[in-house]
Amino acid sequence: MRGAVYYDGFNLYHAIDDLNAPHLKWCNLWKLGELICRGHARTLGKAVFCSAYFPGDHGKKIRHERYVEALTLTGVETILGHTTREPQQCPKPDCSHVWDIVREKATDINLALAIFAGAMDDLYDIAFVVTADTDQVATFQAIRARFPAKKLFSVTPPARHPSKHLRDLADGVVRLNDDHIDQCVLPGLVQREGKRSVMRPKEYDPPPGWVHPDHRRR
Repeated sequence: MRGAVYYDGFNLYHAIDDLNAPHLKWCNLWKLGELICRGHARTLGKAVFCSAYFPGDHGKKIRHERYVEALTLTGVETILGHTTREPQQCPKPDCSHVWDIVREKATDINLALAIFAGAMDDLYDIAFVVTADTDQVATFQAIRARFPAKKLFSVTPPARHPSKHLRDLADGVVRLNDDHIDQCVLPGLVQREGKRSVMRPKEYDPPPGWVHPDHRRR
């Protein structure tokens, strides 16, 4: 059985952010995909990360770009959406204040199209979809109707409740926790022969005493 893992980048990011352990954000999504596949698919052939860069905070954007570069070195494909500014009206009846709010666009549709394209190109037997967002229900329904032989697994990010709607359509459910993420932290310097190396942002430095998974006793 061939596996492919599809990540809703913002859904996963906010789940990891809530763990209050910044070093976990420097996560190897290919390795995490292998953990997700374990016991269900024999191989991992594709991992796709769908996200978008937000304007405004330059430091955050630099970290995001560096993370995407690191993921590329590990074999993960990134599909980027975009952001828009939309007017927000103050909800108070006696307030006329209006301001712009930044919203990400296209991440959900990019995720859906990547899953569907993977089925069309016969890249997987099982698709593992990492999100707690019910927006992917339509994707599950479309794959079910068009590719009934393909299996779909709903993968819930850490500390998030599984989507009942996705679970009801899925062939299986995987629930991630902080230990899964901890096992998949990238090294401080991500390297690949013939490619430019990527250094971990200092904001993602691990806490004192933390040992990288590659150096732990087994």
